[in-house]
Amino acid sequence: MKRRLAAVAAVILLPAGVLGTVAVPANAAPGTGSTSATESTSATGTAATPEMLAAMERDLGLNASQAKDRITRDDKASRTDADLRKALGRAYAGGWVSADGGALVVAITDAALAGRVTGAGAQARVVARSAAELDGVKSGLDRAATKATHTSVAGWYVDVASNTVVVLAKNGTAASAFVKASGVDAKAVRLVPTTESPVPFYDVRGGDAYYMGGGRCSVGFPVTGGYVTAGHCGTTGTATQGFNQVASGTFRGSSFPGNDYAWVQTNSNWTPQPWVNNYAGGNVTVAGSTESAVGAAICRSGSTTGWKCGTVQAKNSSVTYPQGTVSGLTRTNACAEPGDSGGSWLSGQQAQGVTSGGSGNCTSGGTTYFQPVNEILSVYGLTLRTGSGGGNPPPTGCTGYEATYSGSVTSGNSQIQPGGSYYQSTVSGTHRGCLDGPSGVDFDLYLQKWNGSAWVDVAAAETASADETITYNGTAGYYRYDVYAYSGSGSYTLGITNP
Repeated sequence: MKRRLAAVAAVILLPAGVLGTVAVPANAAPGTGSTSATESTSATGTAATPEMLAAMERDLGLNASQAKDRITRDDKASRTDADLRKALGRAYAGGWVSADGGALVVAITDAALAGRVTGAGAQARVVARSAAELDGVKSGLDRAATKATHTSVAGWYVDVASNTVVVLAKNGTAASAFVKASGVDAKAVRLVPTTESPVPFYDVRGGDAYYMGGGRCSVGFPVTGGYVTAGHCGTTGTATQGFNQVASGTFRGSSFPGNDYAWVQTNSNWTPQPWVNNYAGGNVTVAGSTESAVGAAICRSGSTTGWKCGTVQAKNSSVTYPQGTVSGLTRTNACAEPGDSGGSWLSGQQAQGVTSGGSGNCTSGGTTYFQPVNEILSVYGLTLRTGSGGGNPPPTGCTGYEATYSGSVTSGNSQIQPGGSYYQSTVSGTHRGCLDGPSGVDFDLYLQKWNGSAWVDVAAAETASADETITYNGTAGYYRYDVYAYSGSGSYTLGITNP
């Protein structure tokens, strides 16, 4: 028996639009409207944010209208490619959008199937190797990789346009030896000289640990180009390592005593995010830095004791440390311990300051002071990284699925995916869904199928957590997922694979 209060028969019968590229019979499709595929895909272009359109203008040379059109056409091409991949089976050899964005090209190993490709609106290209064969070559290189490989090879990937696997060679002789030792078909491999030396990228997040040689402090708040923290954690020029002990940046300004603030400029491997670690498996999005009043509730995040809360007791406090007096601090009754220094203080989603010091500990209790963040931003001319104020970023635990969608749902409400609409499976097979929600909530997941007049639940996942999975073997037809917030609200990610 379903845990949600709304009956299935009462769900909306008219989806927002058709996601597939296959024409839908009017007497069989869900809904009674006349929404066309063109109308559905056009919505994709209009959904682009101003920031995305500005970036496309800057990086791709497209004006707003051209960018929206490109988004719409690319979306349609991607869906057509996915449909053809399933329809062509072993003959499918990959698909790609042409350099000008004007056409979808689909490679095939059987010329007799060209008509099926062109009939779907794509250009057909006959090649020697299927996508499965190319993936096999790539997997062979994966198995042959060793820690020493990076000195001669920057990476490898399937290049569907050339019908080969490209190996990015920093040293041609050594790269050739790597390919030979792997045992794969060398004719399917193409060596491309490169000077690339890839390194991992990491997020800068408030409350996370960072290191200064032998010491450890906590990130205060990410700002454009780095983060703010406590001045007593390091002097100007001090090198830092991130939570993972990887080189992260350098103190570019520091003041202690007198004040207790600093800022660290991070290197290009680190991306400041508008988040603070909530030490419960998620993040709090920073929405601004409006100063809270005396008596207001306040919480802090730090790498030693995690998330602790209290109230604001006084502002503009002067504190005498052994190193000297620091003025302008805010006094609280929240506890902290060594290593929490520099960490984030929040009232709701408003940034307040960075941990300075105090007395006591989180076993017996104590008093803790923080340096107000707005003063730090003003002194160094920094810009706080902020989000929309809508809560945590979507979780990303569902990986390895054909398509991934994100959304946000409030307690007692549902959201339909994909994109408020449905998808069509033209063959029987297995449907797989994976829901990853935030900590501390109870979300449920339902797979629904159109029976000709209404949506009917055919599979359900209703555990007491926010994470749900569904595996269902079904016949051809129209399907959709219903994400239901049984208790609690927040953002989620949904992974979908269908026959």
